[in-house]
Amino acid sequence: MTPASSEKRVIVVGGGLAGLAATIRIAEAGIPVDLFSMVPVKRSHSVCAQGGINACNEVARQQGYSEYEHFDETVYGGDFLADQHPVLEMANWAPRIIDLLDRMGVPFNRTSEGFRDLRLFGGSLFKRTHFAGATTGQQLIYALDEQVRRWESEGKVAKYEFSEFLGPIMHDGVCVGIVAQDMRTMQVRSYRADAVVMATGGCGLVFGKSTNSVICTGAAAARCFKAGVWYGNPEMIQVHPTAIPGADKTRLMSESARGEGGRVWVPRKKGDTRRAKDIPDNERYYFLEERYPAYGNLVPRDIATREIFSVCVKDGLGVNGENQVYLDLTHLPASTHHKLEGILEIYKKFVGDDPATEPMRIFPSVHYSMGGLWTTFTKGSYAPDRPLTKHKSGSRAPISSEIGMGMLPGAINNAQTNVPGLYAFGEVNFAYHGANRLGANALLSCIFDGLFCGVSVVNHVKNTKASVPASVYDSAVKSEQDRVSKLLGTAKTAGSSDPLCNPYNIGRELGVEMTEACTVVRSEARLNQCLSKLADLKSRYARLSMNDSAGWTNQSLSYTRAVGDMLILAEAIARGALERRESRGAHYREDYQNRDDANFMKTTVTKYDPVADKVSVEFVDIDASLITPTARTYGKTDDKAKDSEKKTPAMAGV
Repeated sequence: MTPASSEKRVIVVGGGLAGLAATIRIAEAGIPVDLFSMVPVKRSHSVCAQGGINACNEVARQQGYSEYEHFDETVYGGDFLADQHPVLEMANWAPRIIDLLDRMGVPFNRTSEGFRDLRLFGGSLFKRTHFAGATTGQQLIYALDEQVRRWESEGKVAKYEFSEFLGPIMHDGVCVGIVAQDMRTMQVRSYRADAVVMATGGCGLVFGKSTNSVICTGAAAARCFKAGVWYGNPEMIQVHPTAIPGADKTRLMSESARGEGGRVWVPRKKGDTRRAKDIPDNERYYFLEERYPAYGNLVPRDIATREIFSVCVKDGLGVNGENQVYLDLTHLPASTHHKLEGILEIYKKFVGDDPATEPMRIFPSVHYSMGGLWTTFTKGSYAPDRPLTKHKSGSRAPISSEIGMGMLPGAINNAQTNVPGLYAFGEVNFAYHGANRLGANALLSCIFDGLFCGVSVVNHVKNTKASVPASVYDSAVKSEQDRVSKLLGTAKTAGSSDPLCNPYNIGRELGVEMTEACTVVRSEARLNQCLSKLADLKSRYARLSMNDSAGWTNQSLSYTRAVGDMLILAEAIARGALERRESRGAHYREDYQNRDDANFMKTTVTKYDPVADKVSVEFVDIDASLITPTARTYGKTDDKAKDSEKKTPAMAGV
């Protein structure tokens, strides 16, 4: 039982960048925070982020860049499916966030003049990505953790590491706490809160192999989903174009490699078995550069991924007949290597070759979920008479970078789900990236949510007055204890030897099915087949048998529990993909190859019915009042005319 307390408290679930930033912002407002994490916070998945964090600064402005340009690129890159007002506010906050991180001691790379250095990243012809070598995420999370430790030492933050979130606690339709399990002692208990912030990242493990950590199951989001929280755009799953294939998982090769001049290519001759260095330049097919001469290797991830699939799978031009292409850094001067040191070391460790002398062999892999828990917001002060479609780079931005133009600061519904008191920050928030995420916007959206929307959480808490009976918490704990007991009990049943009911086999089959049906290429027939397979896996899960009944440090319990939740989330992904009968961003349908703004300029909103154990799909209109949707072609050679509205000075003559 959770003891009664009159003290205002907030629970943050997730110890990555979004969770740490939220903890800092709420604690500095004087409200105690309980921070829950499956792993030590410094091992949260944010530590794996490599390439950088986007923001306009004075150096970028000298190029003709602006906060508006960043906003415009993000909306355009997301194929116009993002919530435009939150994106605007994020872009306006970005330079301030970089300044704050700099003062916290983040070791950003600098130019010889002492300015923070910038690199190119996908979806932009301007340098606007700040970076700390190729380990930017690690440096950011270390800096924020130090700030959290300050508040921890002052008694404003309590960390619960190695604790697994089991579900939100609801009372009269409001979130009033959580149930969690200590994964060392296996104790299940409730925790009271006046607000709960979910900052639990993505769902890569639903697809089996991904660039994500093995803790990125999406189970926490699924547990909120099953409790009545809506899930937005689940079908929008980003497949990163450059990753190292592996038997256990894939490993990210950051977009920074292409940002620093890395080139993607395959041999022009099908079946060419020569070593890369023996193939002359005129016999190399630099397909991204030829097809997209303006952006080249820096087209957004969804486009690069589809082109790599086309070259390998459709054209059969993969390296040595395999589904792989070269990512070539061998031409880069040694002076750039320190900017990429982290990923060079990763490749050498897991492949054995030195990328400085041998081109890397890579292939796309599941990386990021643009979808997530549905959230709302209150618009800021900018209200144009008509949508803006153009901005001449180097001119005064048509939208001021003033704070509060996109979202109203402190509005209690900013980043709040459909359940009052339950917020979603970072990757688990669907709002910022639409149908495709631009590289280096992930770290920004995480920290922005924590710092900006953290104020909204504070204001919500200050307005809460309801008293919650202890029986609400007791009932929630008993429900989860019963579930734990039921799962552990399956290890002692006679059916424990049935491989069809083994949770690890169910999880493996789930990953294979979702990768084949719900990644780069989708179709109605294949998605229906996927849904049938998911129904079968759910049936088998209902008869599952664990292989470990231990009452302490039982990691099999955690995974087995997650498999059931991943099945529900997988159904939302597949059903959202089935109902969205168009191609947009990372969602590509063979049977509906064009974007359909007339019918699908909308957010996919999925809801879960616990009685029927079914996922339903609705569509909610997108507010495109700030930027009017245009053709998204990135200057493709066979479609130049359609891209005329999107030219910048750097694209002149394309």
